[in-house]
Amino acid sequence: MAYEPYFTEEHEELRKTIRKFVSKEVVPFVEEWEEAGIFPMELLKRMGDLGFLGLRYSEEVGGQGGDYFTSIIFAEELAKCGCGGVPMAIAVQTDMATPPIAEFGNAEQKERFLTPAIKGDKLAAIGISEPNHGSDVASVETRARRDGDDWIIDGSKMFITNGTRADFVTLVTRTSDEPGYKGISLFIVELDSPGVSVSRKLDKVGMRSSDTAELIFDNVRVPHANLLGEEGKGFSYIMWELQGERMIAAAGSIGMAEQAYELAYDYAKSRKQFNQPIANFQVIAHLLAEMKTEIEVCRELTYATAYRFSKGEVPSKEISMTKLAAAQMAHWVADRALQIFGGNGYMMEYPIQRIWRDTRLYRIGGGADEVMKEIIAKQMGL
Repeated sequence: MAYEPYFTEEHEELRKTIRKFVSKEVVPFVEEWEEAGIFPMELLKRMGDLGFLGLRYSEEVGGQGGDYFTSIIFAEELAKCGCGGVPMAIAVQTDMATPPIAEFGNAEQKERFLTPAIKGDKLAAIGISEPNHGSDVASVETRARRDGDDWIIDGSKMFITNGTRADFVTLVTRTSDEPGYKGISLFIVELDSPGVSVSRKLDKVGMRSSDTAELIFDNVRVPHANLLGEEGKGFSYIMWELQGERMIAAAGSIGMAEQAYELAYDYAKSRKQFNQPIANFQVIAHLLAEMKTEIEVCRELTYATAYRFSKGEVPSKEISMTKLAAAQMAHWVADRALQIFGGNGYMMEYPIQRIWRDTRLYRIGGGADEVMKEIIAKQMGL
């Protein structure tokens, strides 16, 4: 299928390049990285050397100067690697932790953190969720108090992707006693700072090739120079960041769903029961047709919303719709694909089980289904 309204010849060449890279340098090692619970830092550096970590960032900060669709292509193609962990970790680097630095950071912060992240020399994390606070970002308790030219940070963050080995975290904190969102600020915190510790590495159901941790901040001294943007504006900054995060989650959902569909299609064509391929049975053929239809519907929705986002709009209702639809679709497709595999699909030796486990997180991370519905409903006047 062609998508001329959104993609140029250069876009399609980029897609081919990324696809070739993924098939050669990611796919063969997925099983090993899943077993290890982490992927090698050499992969990050390799992506940085190839320019993949800064596709849409300006050349001034070390990026490629591409448009927003270069990021969509990268997320979609990387998600076809057969696991969700590596794409998740890389998306944190490219589309969660670093966009606020690019958008709201000063020249020094970009030089110290953004450019090394684009080059793959530094690994980034983003710290929003806490043990007692998830969807309600405005209620975070991690606090930063001013002390001369520094800030002292105390608190904890939960579900931090890249948390066991990141060089820095873009951290959501409370800097005043003003209620709700008014007292929220962002800091860039270097994770080798005294007082920062990894409480524990979390044992996840899926996304196992990326590390996830709980981080503790105990009397951590951070220079005022690491305050990102203006004090008290952190909530609006992180709400802006989440829009891009949700778009990338939608693109990743499509990539993983496409991979699940292709595995199921090939299996149905080769698996024989009752002396014929199971794809010959209408119930299987129609299921595959429905799976492909749902993928294409969500793909079109994602591209259309990404186009608006690329032009400077922030259509939060449509972004929430896109993320909701794509996330639900991805896990539904993975579940149907596993069903086509039958008993084999439930065995760890078949990759479809991993896609089934990994796609479940899309309905939670970056804004749970229920939060997306609430945003949509409010903007519908309900």
